[in-house]
Amino acid sequence: MNMFLGIDISKSKFDVALLNDGKYKHKVFSNDNSGFKKLHEWLTSRNALDCHACLEATGVYGDDLAQYMYDNKIRVSVVNPLRIKKFAESELSRNKTDKADAKMIADFCRSKTEKLMSWKPALPHIKYLRLLVIRRNQLLESLQQEKNRLSTCEAMKASINSVITCLNAEIKKIDQQIQEAIDKNDDLKSKQILLDTIPGIGGVTIATMLAYFGETENFQSAKQIASFSGLSPKNLQSGSSVHGKTRVSKTGDANLRKALYMPAVVALRYNPVIKSFCARLTGYGKCKMVIVCAAMRKLLHIIYGVLKTKTPFRYQPCSSDSVVG
Repeated sequence: MNMFLGIDISKSKFDVALLNDGKYKHKVFSNDNSGFKKLHEWLTSRNALDCHACLEATGVYGDDLAQYMYDNKIRVSVVNPLRIKKFAESELSRNKTDKADAKMIADFCRSKTEKLMSWKPALPHIKYLRLLVIRRNQLLESLQQEKNRLSTCEAMKASINSVITCLNAEIKKIDQQIQEAIDKNDDLKSKQILLDTIPGIGGVTIATMLAYFGETENFQSAKQIASFSGLSPKNLQSGSSVHGKTRVSKTGDANLRKALYMPAVVALRYNPVIKSFCARLTGYGKCKMVIVCAAMRKLLHIIYGVLKTKTPFRYQPCSSDSVVG
């Protein structure tokens, strides 16, 4: 049976659109265990438990629903919102309501069903590490906000400094918890040791890579990881007259790109593979940001290679020092 379930999710509720033979059935459920059970009953009543469900990756709002569907053997894909947005634009969609969005996601699922990966939960130790990394990023954002306020609000300097001290202490505590989480798991620890052999990346970057790519078997190639991170090159060319600049797609997790930016800048100086590769790009006249993005992508490929082969990084000069994909 070819049935597709589009899910538009928010904090307190989610809208679904069940697409079957070109017709839609719409329903709204609460975003909690009660709503999940009612969705299951609704799908059962329509003989639609073998549908392909799809929802956008919206942080924590959809995690519990995706887990519930996985536990109940309902195929579900969790997709980057930008992919849905681009699809909507290609379909010239003008309506922007929760019901219309659910329909659009169902259409997207039907159109891309063969290419969509089925979602499965991360292993508990990976999930915990990812939560720690996300929390660290949140604290860093708050810290930067307080530092910005420090230069604009002299009267509140004492209060702001107090908050900065607390945030720094909390970040230090999270760093300790991250290392403890890695130390307690033999697989994560061995992978940390492997990644530590790559010039240009440090402890924070390694923890981030393990949090997102620790389950290396979920990715079939370095190109797939680059796409997941939003670092695949995006060309703008049409006919013989339109030749725009090549950019990164930015359809992946922004936190991953942030985590790779500074390590890539460091790797430009200290990692021999990336250094020689980017020297050639400089010779071709590429601008600074293009070179940095290429270094980020190359670094990600190296990380994937080290994890996939379970082999420490070794530099072997050859003519193939180029970005794949």
